[in-house]
Amino acid sequence: MTGPADLDGARLDHLDVAAYTVPTDAPESDGTLEWDATTVVVCHARSGDVVGMGHTFSAAAGAALVEDVLGPLVVGRPAADVAGAWRAMAVGTRNLGRPGIVASAMACVDLALWDLKARLLGVATASLLGRVRDAVPAYGSGGFTSYDDRRLREQLGGWAADGFRMVKMKVGRDAAADLQRVRAARAAIGETVELFVDANGAYSRKQAGWQAERFAEERVTWFEEPVSSDDLEGLRLVRDRGPAGMDVAAGEYGYDLPYFRRMLDAGAVDVLQADVTRCAGITGFLGVGALCEARSLPLSAHCAPAASYHVGTCIPTMRHVEWFHDHVRLGHMLFEGYPEPVDGLLTPDLSTPGSGLTLKEADAAPYRVR
Repeated sequence: MTGPADLDGARLDHLDVAAYTVPTDAPESDGTLEWDATTVVVCHARSGDVVGMGHTFSAAAGAALVEDVLGPLVVGRPAADVAGAWRAMAVGTRNLGRPGIVASAMACVDLALWDLKARLLGVATASLLGRVRDAVPAYGSGGFTSYDDRRLREQLGGWAADGFRMVKMKVGRDAAADLQRVRAARAAIGETVELFVDANGAYSRKQAGWQAERFAEERVTWFEEPVSSDDLEGLRLVRDRGPAGMDVAAGEYGYDLPYFRRMLDAGAVDVLQADVTRCAGITGFLGVGALCEARSLPLSAHCAPAASYHVGTCIPTMRHVEWFHDHVRLGHMLFEGYPEPVDGLLTPDLSTPGSGLTLKEADAAPYRVR
């Protein structure tokens, strides 16, 4: 095993990147979008014989951005200086625009660099970052609007039976049908499991207020993006006037700190969300965590659970991580060492260096698109 001495003088020798597109196991939709495949971009950062890996969920074009733009900015830098590499990427992509694919590509590289540093030191990523808890709660997430009631009940009820204390479903495609679907979900998960809903910004302000009152009858405790995340006044309105005990959450489309600061300044959410594979990686996610700590506001990790749970144990205000069906299914297909929740908790294996993830090259090869 490598040790601390190996970090002295270690340089980032090379970045390898590839993209893989995996079809969903059934047609999927939420309140505003339909999809039938998920693309993951995987980056390997190499220093001598040690390799770190990061991934993001984006377009295959993100791999070209890593190869053509980000790689030349970071290759040759000290492997220990992850913050310096992150800054070099941020400055070097100034004219490309941060939000969107640039931030996602930065996340892929940043995750690989943190993984590389941890592996060079022979420690888990959570240990390298500094844990404040042993584990982070996870909530089962899926319940797509394209599912019939049978599949909805089986999926959410299955998570409840597996020990998850919280589950989330999509709403917003049909306001009237949503009420019936929420009742079916509640019946499937029982009385003690928390029920979350995610409208992906599909409702108007008045619709969202009306739906919140109806959802409260089924003890829904989390209303994600009841209106568009661009409508900060609308989010604040739903938050202020919504039922007691129902948190309003948003933030998954944040790519830089100013976005999150604006949302917090507007008082738009009870719980802020951030996606480590979108907000420029662990380095960016730690910044979001600091914003939340300064406001005494909870933070929840959006999607990408295998990329989130190590850093999630290191954020003082961290509430939970999203165990998202698409990313979990794809992760089990493509990665060795994918985490498994126990009683709804994700616990980093501190005996395994880095994130613990490795790419199953042979299994991934048929899905490679770049």
